[in-house]
Amino acid sequence: MTTPPPIIEIVGLTKSYADHEVLKGVDLTVRQGAIHALLGSNGAGKTTVVRTLSTLLKADSGTAVVHGHDVATAPHRVRESISLTGQFAAVDEVLTGRENLVLVAELRRLREPGVVADELLARFDLTEAGGRRAGTYSGGMRRRLDIAMSLIGNPPVLFLDEPTTGLDPQSRLEVWATIRELAGRGTTVLLTTQYLDEAEQLADRIAILHEGRIIADGTLAELKQLFPPAEVEYVEKQPSLEEIFLAIVGHDHDHHDTHAPAAPSNPAKDAR
Repeated sequence: MTTPPPIIEIVGLTKSYADHEVLKGVDLTVRQGAIHALLGSNGAGKTTVVRTLSTLLKADSGTAVVHGHDVATAPHRVRESISLTGQFAAVDEVLTGRENLVLVAELRRLREPGVVADELLARFDLTEAGGRRAGTYSGGMRRRLDIAMSLIGNPPVLFLDEPTTGLDPQSRLEVWATIRELAGRGTTVLLTTQYLDEAEQLADRIAILHEGRIIADGTLAELKQLFPPAEVEYVEKQPSLEEIFLAIVGHDHDHHDTHAPAAPSNPAKDAR
């Protein structure tokens, strides 16, 4: 089986705000068609990475290439290849769902914006709600509409910056289903999240960003190899992603590599 080519390549990315160093040399490769989760605590630098990749911020040093275009030297080409959905839905709540989609299609100068809007309403199960004001939508519906708006023009790369922040459990499940459907159609998704179960449920690969560096990157199975082997008495308990995360981040501050970390002394306590 041929490995898909990289669609995002980051090498040595750094970014500081005054005296505060946020990114300290980030290296990351995202393969075409993958859901790649960037997992980290608040303040780890996840949003800074996404804003740099989407040309909203300029890095201090390092390189970042998206869909074959350098974000520093060809930002307009990068913007043609991506879409960004932030932590809060950017829909106009006064307009109907359909009007939001038509407006974006017109701004992108697409032919037959009404047809584009109707197709996306059907694709995201919003047809019945399309004539209602977006302000009446549930959180999950607003987020699905927001993602639908970001897909107008069929960008090959989609950045989702903590897309389920503030959503109830049912709405989170709706958004998860939407993200899986996007990946199934070939869209590359870089997903930032602080929710461990979200990364575990959705991602093909998971990169852990801690104190400005990627300290682990791999499939869930590969990350499980970083966790010390279970002591088998009767039944072997596989570590959860939460336990792996705490072992790498919470108990390996001095080592920014993928060597096996020490096991947490009390994972249940640390998880609180």
